[in-house]
Amino acid sequence: MRSRFDEELNDLNSELILMGALCEDAISHAVTALMEDSEEMRNKVFTVDGRIDAKEHDIESRCLRLLLRQQPVARDLRQISSALRMISDMERIGDQAADIAEICQYLRGDQLKHKVPLQEMAAAVTKMVSDSVDSFVHHDLKLAQEVIEYDDVADKLFLDIKDGLVKMISAESSCGEAALDLLMIAKYLERIGDHATNIAEWVYYAVTGEYKGEEL
Repeated sequence: MRSRFDEELNDLNSELILMGALCEDAISHAVTALMEDSEEMRNKVFTVDGRIDAKEHDIESRCLRLLLRQQPVARDLRQISSALRMISDMERIGDQAADIAEICQYLRGDQLKHKVPLQEMAAAVTKMVSDSVDSFVHHDLKLAQEVIEYDDVADKLFLDIKDGLVKMISAESSCGEAALDLLMIAKYLERIGDHATNIAEWVYYAVTGEYKGEEL
């Protein structure tokens, strides 16, 4: 019975890795759509977001089956309940990538987007998503802590982008509308970093029983 339970936990981890990879794809496609004015990439974001939603439902069903059919000990119970929380954060990451894709249509041909480090910020939050999921699968508290600390990097990038855009608007008021759209994109990227941080905080709970966030 225990070996079967362990096998199903391993399957759950594999599905979480796949969902995390889909989140990375959604972010990458959204930023490519923005920088290259690519309608194809923009549409891919919405397709991947739909796959993320489907994966959330699949993993949720797996978790509930594990809880109902097995009798998990405390650590297993924490791992399953943490997975349920994580997929909610990953679903929101997909939504925010789709939000970025929505804004892209208003910035086609605009050159202002090439003057702000959005690609750098996207790379930072993508790393956070990948590392947070890896830390859960491998019960790696050190990697989880690195993700939590790296959120400061993402936050600083957001503030730098915001300050840069404010200066651009001050210098040339005609770019105000595009600047606000770009600021919204940077804000969505910052939120993605926050969701990755949430995932890393649930790793602590899964492994130690202590939650590092504000509340359970």
